[in-house]
This record gives sequence, C-alpha cells and structure tokens, in this order.
Amino acid sequence: MKQFAVIGLGRFGSSLARTLAGMGYEVLAVDADEGKVEDLADAVTHSVQANALEEAVLKSLGLRNFDVVVVAIGQDIQSNILVTVMLKEMGVRKVVAKASTELQGKVLKKIGADIVVFPERDMGERVARWLVSKNIIDQINLSPDYSLLELAAPEKFVGATLQESGMRKKYGITVLAIRRGNDFIISPEAGERIERGDILIVIGHNEKMKDLETEG
Repeated sequence: MKQFAVIGLGRFGSSLARTLAGMGYEVLAVDADEGKVEDLADAVTHSVQANALEEAVLKSLGLRNFDVVVVAIGQDIQSNILVTVMLKEMGVRKVVAKASTELQGKVLKKIGADIVVFPERDMGERVARWLVSKNIIDQINLSPDYSLLELAAPEKFVGATLQESGMRKKYGITVLAIRRGNDFIISPEAGERIERGDILIVIGHNEKMKDLETEG
C-alpha cells in the first residue's frame, strides 16, 4: 500500500490528507500548529506536530520511506522551497509541491520538485468549466493536458452508436465506460447505442473536449 506524507495542513493540505486516508492509504499529516494536527488525528494514520523547516526534525519523520511527500505550507513559498530542497537531499522518491503562481512553480521545479500543483488555479478552472457546461458532472485532472470526465450523454448523441457519435474521431476522446441506471458497461463496443440518461465516463485532451462539454 502506498504511503503519503502531507506537510502543511491548511485547507489544501488537510483536504488532501483526509481524501487520501479516506481512500484507504496510509497518511502522515505534519504541521507546526497543534490545533490543525489534532483536527486530523482521527482521520489519518498518523498526525505529528513538528516544524518541518528544521532539517533534524524533518529527518526524524522517516520521510525517505514514503512513496510521496506533499509540501503544502500555506502561502509561504520560501518555506515550500526550503522543505522541498531538504526532502530531495534526503532522498525522498517523489516530492509534490504546492505553488500559487507560475513563477513559483518554475522555481519549485528547478530546485527538484517532481510535481508542482496549483490548487487555487486548478479549482478555479474546474468551477468555471462546470458553470459553462451543460453536461459535465465531474472531472478528474490526470495531468495539465488530460482529464477524466463523467458526462451526461448529450441529447444529440442519444440513439446513435459510439462510432456514429464521432466522439473518438471528432473530439479525440475515448469512452471508458457507460453507467446506465444500475448497470455499468465497461469498455463498450463501438456499436453500443447511447441511450437517454446514460452517463459516459470518458478520457481525453482538455482542449479537444471543451466542445463536447457544451454540446446540447
């Protein structure tokens, strides 16, 4: 089972820690604020009050043994940079660092962060897409360019087969599954006919899927 450590328990860090723990993963939550640590004590595997800016303290947490360590120390980019550097020097396999701006992201990548995330920007983009979409139910960003969408079947596709709908050819997306009432059709054939009320689980490039999301 994968082990995750989350350093910094602000809104993003605490939400991430709770979600990972809820999915069944082992999670170590770390923050200098005792209150934040206590709030998560019952939700995660371990919660520790510690000042991650002190190298000796950071090493004592045994973070080299974790699969992923997420650095999410609020708005303090200097602290995020310092902790990221120390984690990479310690030999942590994968460090995910939180950034608020593109410039911060570039700096974090240059000093060794394996992945940089932009929680505020990404959530803003996600909410905006929900607001303008007629069909999108949920979205998981797999990378900056690709997403997994849960989509109510557009009315114009009802009665057509997957092949006839042109989703792969026109929109460059793949339908992974169809949820139809209580049934779940995995890897549907090209000849599968779309019915009213179907929920499509699709994967594809974000730019190419924008038109599909707003189809009537």
